[in-house]
Amino acid sequence: MEHNSTFPIKQTELDMLRDEATSYLKSVQWEQGQRAKNKDKDAKDESILLYLSRANNGSNVELTSVSKTILALKKRLLPDSVAIPIHLNQTLFAVQEGVTLGIWIKDSYYDASGLSSLNERKSALDTSGKREYESKMQTATAFMLYATAYNILHNLKTIASDDLSVMKQKFAGLPEVSLLSPLKGISCCLYYYDKYLSHPDIIKSDKDVTDFTVVYFEALIDEIQMRKSTLEYTETILDRTYKLEKSDFAVSGWDNVFAGAAKSVEFNKIQFEQIVGNRDAKHFARRLTERMLSYDFTAKKNPFQELGGFMPVFMGYGIPGTGKSMLIAAIATRLKEHCDNLDIPFLFHPMPDTLISTFQGGSAEKMVEWMKPLQDPSKLIFAPIDDAENNLQERTAQGVSAGVKEVIGVFLRYTEGAYAVNYGNSSIGLFTNLPEMLDKAVISRVQGRFKIDGARTEQDFLDQDHLWWRKLQDTMPDFVNMNNPEAYTYLSDQGLAKNMGDILKAVEKPSEERVMETFEKVEKMHRFEDHMFYASLYTEIQKIFPFFSSRDVRNIQSAISLRLTDFDLEQDWFDNPEIYFKKDYDTKLGMLQELMRANMKGLDFSDIRKQEVIRYLDNVATIADTDFKRKVDARVNQLNIELEARTQFDKKND
Repeated sequence: MEHNSTFPIKQTELDMLRDEATSYLKSVQWEQGQRAKNKDKDAKDESILLYLSRANNGSNVELTSVSKTILALKKRLLPDSVAIPIHLNQTLFAVQEGVTLGIWIKDSYYDASGLSSLNERKSALDTSGKREYESKMQTATAFMLYATAYNILHNLKTIASDDLSVMKQKFAGLPEVSLLSPLKGISCCLYYYDKYLSHPDIIKSDKDVTDFTVVYFEALIDEIQMRKSTLEYTETILDRTYKLEKSDFAVSGWDNVFAGAAKSVEFNKIQFEQIVGNRDAKHFARRLTERMLSYDFTAKKNPFQELGGFMPVFMGYGIPGTGKSMLIAAIATRLKEHCDNLDIPFLFHPMPDTLISTFQGGSAEKMVEWMKPLQDPSKLIFAPIDDAENNLQERTAQGVSAGVKEVIGVFLRYTEGAYAVNYGNSSIGLFTNLPEMLDKAVISRVQGRFKIDGARTEQDFLDQDHLWWRKLQDTMPDFVNMNNPEAYTYLSDQGLAKNMGDILKAVEKPSEERVMETFEKVEKMHRFEDHMFYASLYTEIQKIFPFFSSRDVRNIQSAISLRLTDFDLEQDWFDNPEIYFKKDYDTKLGMLQELMRANMKGLDFSDIRKQEVIRYLDNVATIADTDFKRKVDARVNQLNIELEARTQFDKKND
């Protein structure tokens, strides 16, 4: 569903609700349900759940106060300190703000859904009116708790610990969540929050308060996500976005899985020089990193987008064992080193292997969750999809799961269309051994592509071996008793190329037969220097490859733009970030245009255009053919095996 309208949450309106929020933190009363009380009667006495479920001196209604508990914690954790410990302070403030925002969201739902007027006529409602009233109350409560938890996470995620696993071990879950009415919902939620905080084993330090709060409200969000399918009258939740004034916080429906939740994944540090061969891939990777680093955080755009040299989606493909995973790590390493150097936040965000879910709709939800952080303009994001053929496989192929179709649907929606936001700070890389198995629509989103072909020359193989035996030599100097090559210094071929021209042999003619024939046919009618040549060529190509579309033409255009912007950023820009990286957007754009002009010398537009068109069409033809060829090869192989088996069988029986 499209979110079509945005409503502001004004700070002045929140100010009016803050007293109500504070009163809940000072005191709520809650009567535990039987199920929560009986949750853990057989367990040992120390059990946290049993502790949570102990009734208060025979009376079932219990008063609790979060603010009192926080003060008691302060006394316990820092008995001599006058100031409130920083984490306690920030957490209490975040919870108060979250509750305030939740109340605002609830009021807004009351008005938008017609619950306010039902509420006024409550005593006069007939049976169906009562049912609607109760149903809307539940939805209002769920949305209020969701917005509260979501806002608390937004404000605490950055100061909580990166690893919350220890706290998650201590946390025994939510004994109950009440959605009967907003008052009951917030009372129940704060009651158990308070109970946990007062338990001596949960909080051992100031930081634990923040960590526990994040774990608790994440659990609340999960609980509401699980129940949201049972809620009715949610149209006025799903069709709008609420954006908090002077902040980057927004609530849009339930699907807004917390954007800041993505934490950078660990990776092995690898330098480009440790990768043998793959000149094309290494060059591409280096350009990608330079372009991403040019992103301007103030303007929220990238000057390379304007020059046409930025690729939100690219693809690296090649036979197995040629270094895809190493390349992913090398790109991440290079980006991370430069980001650290320039004080830029960096997110390494690979697609998880566990994305495809067996539940209907589960894969789409997980994919949205994965793609959401890519729209965060406050950091540079590299999002590789390794073995992309697993999750983005051709949808029309036999036996493709519903999950794959869901994932592709989300991928297409977020890479082009109403949802697609690209500031020029994030790039998705598809890495695959089998590009021909990828969905056609996915491939057509790819704006830059390169081969990952591993070692290709004698020098490459020398270096690959050298990287291996060098380790033996380091530990046992005379052990490797062999001669070095005469005229080659190890690894000297593994550096980075100056530009694409160094790597690409000038292509004059297509190598693929059908593309070649078409080329020659069109050549008889037009000259290469004529714009008409390409218009006729594309028309003819479409007759052979019906799936060739104007999207492909756009991809060719961006490949040409990439060549035109294929220049090195000056080394002293990296050594001295003030010269370029720290400048404002317009200055950066101007500097890049200068470089581009200088780089254009010796480049001929019509030449580059011809080369890139040939390269792209060859590529399209190869990918289109490979699938068929692979099936034929497999069949031929099978027939050969059968033939040989027959021959051997006949020999034996003679």
